[in-house]
Amino acid sequence: MDFSFKHLAASTLILASLSSFAVAAQTNITPQQSATILKNFSDASAMDFRQFLAGVAKSDLAKTADLGPAISAFQDNKTLTPEQQNEIHRLLGLYARVKYGAAATETLRELVAIPTFQVEGVAQHDNPEFIKIADKIKNLAQSFNLNFRNIDNRVYEISLEGSGDEVVGIHAHADVVPVTPENWVLKDGTRLDPFKVTLIGDRMYGRGTEDDKNGIVVALYAMKVIKEEKLPLARNFKLLVDTTEETTGDAIPYYFEHNPTPNYNLALDGGYPVVIAEKGYGTVMASFARRNGEGQGAEITSMTGGLATNQIPSASVATLVTDKPAELAASLQKAGSEYAKRNGGNFEVTAKVVDKDVKLTVTGVSAHSSEPESGVNPVARMLDFINSLDGKIALKHNHITDAARYAADNWGLDYLGGKLGVGFADDFMGPLTTSLTFVGMDDKTFKLAVNLRVPKGKSPEALKAEIAEKIGAWSKKSHVAATFDYSIAEPMYRNPEGEWVKALLAVASENLGMENKYGTSAGATSVHELPNGVQFGLARPEVKYTGHTDNEFKTVDQFLLDLQIVTEMMGRIGQLPKL
Repeated sequence: MDFSFKHLAASTLILASLSSFAVAAQTNITPQQSATILKNFSDASAMDFRQFLAGVAKSDLAKTADLGPAISAFQDNKTLTPEQQNEIHRLLGLYARVKYGAAATETLRELVAIPTFQVEGVAQHDNPEFIKIADKIKNLAQSFNLNFRNIDNRVYEISLEGSGDEVVGIHAHADVVPVTPENWVLKDGTRLDPFKVTLIGDRMYGRGTEDDKNGIVVALYAMKVIKEEKLPLARNFKLLVDTTEETTGDAIPYYFEHNPTPNYNLALDGGYPVVIAEKGYGTVMASFARRNGEGQGAEITSMTGGLATNQIPSASVATLVTDKPAELAASLQKAGSEYAKRNGGNFEVTAKVVDKDVKLTVTGVSAHSSEPESGVNPVARMLDFINSLDGKIALKHNHITDAARYAADNWGLDYLGGKLGVGFADDFMGPLTTSLTFVGMDDKTFKLAVNLRVPKGKSPEALKAEIAEKIGAWSKKSHVAATFDYSIAEPMYRNPEGEWVKALLAVASENLGMENKYGTSAGATSVHELPNGVQFGLARPEVKYTGHTDNEFKTVDQFLLDLQIVTEMMGRIGQLPKL
């Protein structure tokens, strides 16, 4: 995040910030008035913040919103009231958007072009793409006159120094989930390159535009603005760019083994306005030893699904080997159409002959596994459909049909744990969710993961024991040979206290026109285990989250609004006398 002020302006703001106030002061500038200001300042050439304020002061809006006193006091180096200070910070956010919106958008393009997903067998810190993005971020930070440290290529630290000892940690991450390039196709047939930002209408398509390279960019430019304008800060900011948030999650703990933990932490990797609770992350990993097919009929030789446990894909494909491919394809097509009709009709099952094999495809709607309700899971439907064919279409029984039986019997199409009988919910955090996501195959094993998002209400140990007992009983009854690994983490719940969270809530809710109340999330971020940790955007809870999905995108307008909000937030948090 970035900010900037000239010397006179700096002393004005710091004086105002040291005045004490118990309740977060309101800002009189509405989202509609902000939009009017933006229309009047579309050209950022040769403009600094003081010139920007002078321009706003001459507008009719300054009279309507009563901004004259705040701008005059600021320009004349007089002490500001808390309300006036907040108005100046709101205008600072708008200035950052006008001045650096185009540059920030270009930086996002450059970061998305670096494919920072996990490569099997290569540690993130040894992956050349992470070394490349580290160099890119370093060059940006240094050109913005910000301090940069690369902590063993695990975490990239960008610092903005203030006068006090307190540190506010801003968390974002450079790694992204993998892609299946052939699935990046729009409804009109337009093919997208996941690692190139493609602008169509107001949408910027590309892996990382939503999760979470946008967070890195808006934080950097917010910090740039503060530094440029010499805004004095009562505390320090550290932008911590994680490299393993989507995978092992070991980079941030590594960082804190070697560096002090910030006093306050907020992740630009979740939802607005302020999220104070995160569900616990869990996985039930089932492994089925490869075995030769038994019986008569076609044999399923492979199956695809999600490339990560936290990703529901848009399609799942199974390959079947048979002596009569055309006949099998026709039978599967008919059975698949009937199955789709019986189960909601919101997905498609197709079977085609490809070379000498039959490709069975279930096409659903991709989603982040923390929001299974926003997608249509093709992995669950593929497995359930395969299991439903028993006795109707001759299939040899092997490790993949074993997995299909396990999935259908224990999880089904339900994503609330109802089939297994383990569902529960918390009034604030919502329900347990259980999503069949990851499918993995090698020469020896077929792996199938169920991703859990766990609210408070049951301890991880109790839930793990309950799931294991029920699956164990099924295994004994079904005689299906499989091994199971369980991992379930504690949910996070914070008691929201302090001026900093009040300020966060005010900035986000006022700019977005949202209700002034705290939220909860099914997604876990790097602040999960940290003290005073919350999510502060950058996703709107009323809009489907596209991170982890095929055709991931961020709208230009929301990206620029994020830049505006994060800039204002850092100004206010940086100058509060007490957090």
